[in-house]
Amino acid sequence: MKKRIQINFVITGCLLIVFILYTIALMYFDVQPIGPEESAVAFAAINGPVQQLFGFHAALYSITDWLGLVAIFVALGFPFLGLAQLIKRKSLFLVDKSIILLGFFYLLVMAVYFFFEYKIVNYRPVLINGILEASYPSSTTMLVMCVMITAMLQFYRLIQNKTVRTVINTIMGLFTAAMVIGRILSGVHWLTDILGGMLLSSTLIMLYYSVNQYIEYKSFKKH
Repeated sequence: MKKRIQINFVITGCLLIVFILYTIALMYFDVQPIGPEESAVAFAAINGPVQQLFGFHAALYSITDWLGLVAIFVALGFPFLGLAQLIKRKSLFLVDKSIILLGFFYLLVMAVYFFFEYKIVNYRPVLINGILEASYPSSTTMLVMCVMITAMLQFYRLIQNKTVRTVINTIMGLFTAAMVIGRILSGVHWLTDILGGMLLSSTLIMLYYSVNQYIEYKSFKKH
């Protein structure tokens, strides 16, 4: 198990390096002013045609925006679960470590979101309410993937009934895929912004998984 955990951390590091290199490429490779108000975007030869192909669909944009609240409600459920465990067990040290780790994970996701709101790499391919907003990485993609996939990992541990667990996790997996596809088809992000959100989410999720496995391994060794 120790070797597997080490491999997980190596995969996490590799994903992070790929994301950093990908982000740097988005700042310098094939940058052209093809966005609103002549805003520049990289990989213009790819982003431009894809954007023209799908166009902008305001209804789909609104639907995926509102459905993003589902991920927020799912995320809010785990702090309440941790609080319930704290009240019942009367000690923070007896709260499931994976729940506490998930709280730190959410804080990290928020920190990354605010970082890219400040350090703008790309602007949206469309104006939202007449405003040119930051677009990279796709925050909705990142939110849904990070919350739903880590929730699926939690449910694998929390739900003992295999059939119920499989049904719930399948629904959540399909919801996540539908949301990512919906954001692509809505045309509210450049294609590379969606891919960046997926890559960053994968990195963060792998980090959470690796640390969680490490904590479980250390706890197992103590006992």
